[in-house]
Amino acid sequence: MGASPLPSSVERLIEALSRLPGVGPRTAERLAFHLLRTPIVDAKALAGAITTMRDTTRPCVECGHVADQERCWICRDEGRDAGLLCVVEEALDLVAIERTGAYRGRYHVLNGTLSPMAGIGPGQLRMRELFERVAAATAAGTPIREVIIATNPSPEGDVTLLYLQERLGDSVAAVTSMARGLPFGADLQYADAVTILRSLEERRGVE
Repeated sequence: MGASPLPSSVERLIEALSRLPGVGPRTAERLAFHLLRTPIVDAKALAGAITTMRDTTRPCVECGHVADQERCWICRDEGRDAGLLCVVEEALDLVAIERTGAYRGRYHVLNGTLSPMAGIGPGQLRMRELFERVAAATAAGTPIREVIIATNPSPEGDVTLLYLQERLGDSVAAVTSMARGLPFGADLQYADAVTILRSLEERRGVE
């Protein structure tokens, strides 16, 4: 096989882009050539935005959401209902729920789901932090009255839901799950606001 017809700098960019979720080699090539045609000021602005994001953001120490301070803006909002906690798989799921404008509680981001087949257990997720939050709230005299488990409708999401229900059942007054308004295997982050809102309003106790 002959040498690549592209400069090494372009090859490196294509390789880097192809590692992004949902971006295959052909899409990476098209994106790279789009950036080549982009005015240099815009290309540098994009590179600067990526660098700034990586330099200034971090996980919130309380909920695990993306933050530019020690605690995210949701955890800093005193108007939020501290007795209502919604557990999500990823920060993008949190963003999807926030877009409905209907939920006024707090969140906890797990950073994934339990997957015994993939070797992902409670220790690989933010489970310990969740249990500590619940225990600390109880000890402070402000117990969490309801935990909404908003995992995606998938085998891994269901395993995670049942595990959390078992662990939290005696620690909070109610453990609920969102109504299944999504097709099995779909992701919450891609659902429309109406579907998410209905799922929240029609949530039920975990049996």
